[in-house]
Amino acid sequence: MILAAVVTPFVRKIAIVLGAEDQPNQRRINKEPMPTLGGLGIFVAFTFATFILLRNQFPTHELIAVFCAECIIVLVGIIDDIREISPWKKLIGIVLASLVIYFLAGIRMSNLTIPFVGNFNLGWWQFPITILWIVAITNAVNLIDGLDGLATGVSIIGLFTMGVIGFFFLNVANAYPSILIFCLVAALIGFLPHNFYPASIYLGDTGSLFIGFMIAVLSLKGLKNVTFVSLIIPIVILGIPIIDTAYAIIRRLWNKEPIMRPDKRHLHHQLLRLGFTQRQTVLIIYGLALIFSFVSLLYPLSSRAGNVLLTIAILVGVELLLEAIGITKLRLLKVAQKLSGRINDHHLNDE
Repeated sequence: MILAAVVTPFVRKIAIVLGAEDQPNQRRINKEPMPTLGGLGIFVAFTFATFILLRNQFPTHELIAVFCAECIIVLVGIIDDIREISPWKKLIGIVLASLVIYFLAGIRMSNLTIPFVGNFNLGWWQFPITILWIVAITNAVNLIDGLDGLATGVSIIGLFTMGVIGFFFLNVANAYPSILIFCLVAALIGFLPHNFYPASIYLGDTGSLFIGFMIAVLSLKGLKNVTFVSLIIPIVILGIPIIDTAYAIIRRLWNKEPIMRPDKRHLHHQLLRLGFTQRQTVLIIYGLALIFSFVSLLYPLSSRAGNVLLTIAILVGVELLLEAIGITKLRLLKVAQKLSGRINDHHLNDE
């Protein structure tokens, strides 16, 4: 935490020297050039902490492979922050790092247990599912990095919850995933004061790709033998970035736009259009992330039927929220309002 806070100002100076700055444009929120590469400070602090805390486990095959994959992701992010490479080139870098995780680290999904159905060996499907999981989560975090402190704070909330659940509820044989999670949380907390509104430095793709990648990999450590609970927990914890990304893809496909084309119709953009300030928007999304995290804590404590009902309730709640802020235009909210009105009218008539 302290190391990230101390290193970040030096990273900011390096970013300015290298020209790694977000220039104001029609798509971005910032009004003046803002140094990026903030993720480099997080990476340095995280790596130092893990090598100290896990020094008795180094060198191990899995940890070294994870570190190599991290370096690939950070390198891709640095290059993009300095010279802005195409989305497809970034995707190639993420896939390459994912292949290192799958083949060299051996971290993958292998079995899936579905409630009321049974256990399935994923067989050859474990390869595309694992790669898709890492790519999807990495990009989800990258896409919500649109306001000062947004991706950093949401990631802190999600990772902390994941660490608590992994440590107390899920049966993970090795303790080091939880150690890595809390090391990353500490590094992000140290970085947040520099990144929260008004920010002095951005995460950049160096940070958002690194954080998303590590969240994906660390969540996989609890998903090797996947149950419904262990699969749904990280999805719920990361509800904000996953939902935002899913609707962005659906929106672009519906409008026949390139999936990789950025726009200003994400969750935080919609809240800004409703009149909230940048700080208020970030705090609202923090609140939503906390709600998702709290709900995720209920899964290990519920029965299988309770987990299914909880998931249905989440899906309905998400749809109502998205309709309320204008991201979707379905009619579920109006139906709910009509039902509520009829119930109230019936209650008044009874009186």
